[in-house]
Amino acid sequence: MQNDDPLPKDRGPAGGKAHPAARGAGLVGLAVGALGVVFGDIGTSPLYALQTVFSIEGGKVKPTTGDVYGVISLIFWSITLVVSIKYVAFILRADNDGEGGVMALAALARRSLQGRRTLVGFALILGVLGASLFYGDSVITPAISVLSAVEGLQVISPDFKDAVLPVGIAILTLLFVAQRLGTHKVGRAFGPIMVLWFVVLAVTGLAQVIKHPDILRALSPTYIGTFVADHPYLTFIALGAVVLAITGAEALYADMGHFGRAPIRRAWFFVVFPALTLNYLGQGALVLNDKKAISSPFFLMAPHWARVPLVVLATVATVIASQAVISGAYSVSRQAVRLGFLPNLTVRHTSKEESGQIYVPGINWLLFGGVLILILAFRSSQRLATAYGLAVTGTFLITTTLFLIVAGTVWHWAKWKLIVVGVVFGGVELSYFGANAVKVVSGGWLPLVIAAAIVTVMTTWQRGREIVTKRRAELEGPLQDFVDELQHRELQRVPGVAVFPHPTKETTPLALRANVDFNHVLHEHVVLVSVRSENIPYIPIDKRIEVDPLEYADDGVVHIDVRFGFQDDQDIPEMLRHAVGKSAELQFEPDDASYFLSRLTIQHGEDNPSTGMARWRKRLFIGLAHNAANPALNFSLPEDRTVVMGAHLEL
Repeated sequence: MQNDDPLPKDRGPAGGKAHPAARGAGLVGLAVGALGVVFGDIGTSPLYALQTVFSIEGGKVKPTTGDVYGVISLIFWSITLVVSIKYVAFILRADNDGEGGVMALAALARRSLQGRRTLVGFALILGVLGASLFYGDSVITPAISVLSAVEGLQVISPDFKDAVLPVGIAILTLLFVAQRLGTHKVGRAFGPIMVLWFVVLAVTGLAQVIKHPDILRALSPTYIGTFVADHPYLTFIALGAVVLAITGAEALYADMGHFGRAPIRRAWFFVVFPALTLNYLGQGALVLNDKKAISSPFFLMAPHWARVPLVVLATVATVIASQAVISGAYSVSRQAVRLGFLPNLTVRHTSKEESGQIYVPGINWLLFGGVLILILAFRSSQRLATAYGLAVTGTFLITTTLFLIVAGTVWHWAKWKLIVVGVVFGGVELSYFGANAVKVVSGGWLPLVIAAAIVTVMTTWQRGREIVTKRRAELEGPLQDFVDELQHRELQRVPGVAVFPHPTKETTPLALRANVDFNHVLHEHVVLVSVRSENIPYIPIDKRIEVDPLEYADDGVVHIDVRFGFQDDQDIPEMLRHAVGKSAELQFEPDDASYFLSRLTIQHGEDNPSTGMARWRKRLFIGLAHNAANPALNFSLPEDRTVVMGAHLEL
């Protein structure tokens, strides 16, 4: 009998353990933290979404009963279908070892399609495209959020106009500098503020709904049909502004690794969704009662005495909105590294409980630079608004496609279910994408340019890595063959311990081969160490190490497989101290060990069409390789006892 339940209640899609965030009394705390990190973007959309709808095409959407009901119904059902049903109810189930985001979904789809090379390639291409579009959103969202926040200060006094750019840059600088503290600390600080924000959204909206309860009729989807029938073309254009109400939905999924599925769901259904619904209904009720309110329905809902503090709170909330995409960009970047589409990056875990709470310095400062360039180039949120939406809706479509692949291959959904989900979600998102595509000339090109640059970097690294890995394996040769050869060679054994960090025991470290072939010596003790990182916080020391003598117990050459939890320091010297004396093959003084790193120096060689890489792509790959994270720092190797050896390779 077919199992229609996509996932068991307490296990992940791969059958792993439930996400740690879903356990214990910390659920409420994580939910509050999620409010500060995950929902900042979508939570601030009431500031401008409805106002933008009524300003498009020179104000062709009128503050009449039919138009207002139609627009409010479009917003409510867009949030319901895309966020509540698609992302929160379905997409959040598709986690890859607790991680969310389009790259995690692509990895999950790839795993489920083993043996079907064409579909595997298709899934990975979608993942790269989705991640690239998300990076575009990650640059635009902080820029437009901060600008709209600081520009809001002009409501208090027009004298702030000249200070908008300097203040905006200062706020962004503080935000990106604070990232090193970790998303759990940022969320802890932002969470209470966003709780207050959502309470204000609900209260201001509810006050207007109580005064004009007829607005509740707008919750009926029939008003969407009437609006489409009366204004078919205008409805299509209006969708480009309505989509502003659901920007941040993809960040909600990408940030799942930071807080877990359960806290995000509870925060959405108990706090965020009700507050957003009440606020949009309240804005609609106000516009029907006062036609002039379309100029700024959000702020005009508040009594006059509360508008200045509301502007201040809105300023803080829109700055917080940037956090959602910044955190999501860290998760997507780490997933891209694991899939082989980016070089090794320095990743710092900032929580002792959550593997997904990370800080990636390189990505952080690249985003910061991109955001500053956008602010200085566009100089206003109104000009940036034309670029907003295309990246988001493109990612929506890609996520839906990958989700259908996972649902069909991993969860074995019936075909009729796949068709229904594809038609409903895909149809809605295609409409949004089409409405935003018409804005390409007026600014929509920006996320496309950013996405194209990211796609170029990812595909270049992936192709170059394939070439280098193949050639490196040829240079290294099989490890077991090398060890067998040592038994028949008369080599001088020198005192001491030589440790060779190496990713696998299938091939020979280049540093070891070079030492034997050129120096004709072998240390008395040779230790090959392979490091694996697991998706649990800590691994007990006595369960981390597995020793393999490689068939010869008396030749002094051993391989050690070391497993670290994500919160464990990957300290190879410390692990050797624990391992020595606990295995018959490890009888030496670890503090006297020398460490030999195998590094390939990649150089630009003669152009060879068979590599499939143009000259400029080779240069790009070499530049990326030279800036990859230093393994000596990652493994805490002592500088005075670490030697880098290897070989040259022409690309």
